[in-house]
Amino acid sequence: MLLHWSPRSPFVRKVMVFAHETGLADRITTTRTAVAMTRPHQALMAENPLSKIPTLRLEDGSVLYDSLVICEYLDTLHGGPRLIPAEGPARWQELRRHALATGFLDLLILWRNERDKPHPLPELLDAFAVKALAALAAVEAEIDEIPMGLAKITLGVLGSYLDFRFDDIEWRKTCPRFAAFHAEFAQRPSMLATPVGEG
Repeated sequence: MLLHWSPRSPFVRKVMVFAHETGLADRITTTRTAVAMTRPHQALMAENPLSKIPTLRLEDGSVLYDSLVICEYLDTLHGGPRLIPAEGPARWQELRRHALATGFLDLLILWRNERDKPHPLPELLDAFAVKALAALAAVEAEIDEIPMGLAKITLGVLGSYLDFRFDDIEWRKTCPRFAAFHAEFAQRPSMLATPVGEG
């Protein structure tokens, strides 16, 4: 399988951590693919018209995109415990928690893009800050209850992305449980094998 990859994308990192956790990383070849909101990647658009990563080309030539879809697919390829429950209340809880984490990452990327503009809109920056604080509080409230799975992986990646792009908000001061979780999770082999911002 071929994964369009960047070391700075938290969504790509989520897929790679998931692949390492499920023992599938050695079946994936990565290709560096730089994408930006203002510069559509013409070659990538032949496989993903949205010009977004991660995009995964399977052995048969078919293509999957969106990190959740790719992780759902990878979860069908290994023989270990599923990291995304297949059915029932546990599935909806897992997907809801994943939606919080991945939605938070979406917010952070939009926030960063806005604050890097020459003339960012103050009201938009304020709205992002309010939403980020609310999302952090929600993560802090239930981080200790989240089992190993896609949501926990995404939250581990989220903590690292906060450090990488938003070290100025000092999130650990108000989120001690999330901070403790991230300190431990960041030492997992899957996280150490996928350092953010390198490569």
